[in-house]
Amino acid sequence: MIAEQLQQVEERIRRACQRCGRNPEEVTLIAVSKTKPVEMLLEAYQEGCRCFGENKVQEITAKYDQLPEDISWHMIGHLQRNKIKYIIDKVAMIHSVDSLRLAEAIEHEAAKRELTIPVLAEVNVAEEESKFGLKVPEVLPFLEAVAKFPHIKVQGLMTIAPYVENAEENRSVFRQLKQLQVDIAQRNIDNIHMDILSMGMTGDYEVAIEEGATMVRVGTGIFGARQYAI
Repeated sequence: MIAEQLQQVEERIRRACQRCGRNPEEVTLIAVSKTKPVEMLLEAYQEGCRCFGENKVQEITAKYDQLPEDISWHMIGHLQRNKIKYIIDKVAMIHSVDSLRLAEAIEHEAAKRELTIPVLAEVNVAEEESKFGLKVPEVLPFLEAVAKFPHIKVQGLMTIAPYVENAEENRSVFRQLKQLQVDIAQRNIDNIHMDILSMGMTGDYEVAIEEGATMVRVGTGIFGARQYAI
């Protein structure tokens, strides 16, 4: 099942790229494996998946040693400052940096380990009260402050668009994030890079790709519905 669904997702990525004249190699598929057992991740790994996204620190730490070393782990969920130390040396990227206090804490932990951590600034483009993230006008001042941190490398922006039945409803959200990326890149801020746009999930990743996503985070489309412990 996972092999088939993964192939379908990859084919849809190819088609979305074709529609907007992009090279599919520009888009990284992150398999969102939250709540999924190691066996399912191994199935995806055997089909070529190397990037996995987790929402919780404890899931990364639990799965990290049970899976091959060449996996790139992406922290895509809200990160509490007191838990940074558990994943700072395990993740390839933190997508969900949504406050200066969190960035300061990441800088502190990274400095202790002599690491440089790639991060994305999480932007709550739609300003949903239920979601974390910086509001669009807050992003530039945030980045100007974070640019001074030697152990953090800002690689771009991330957003979680609203849940919608029709993916087209999120096109404006993705377009806004793309425009913000362009505006910030033009400022040439030292230590701030705008190479990555992490946006689009199972229900809307094709639209996100058409609007410039370079990373899409797909869970249900690969692994099926989420399983939660009762």
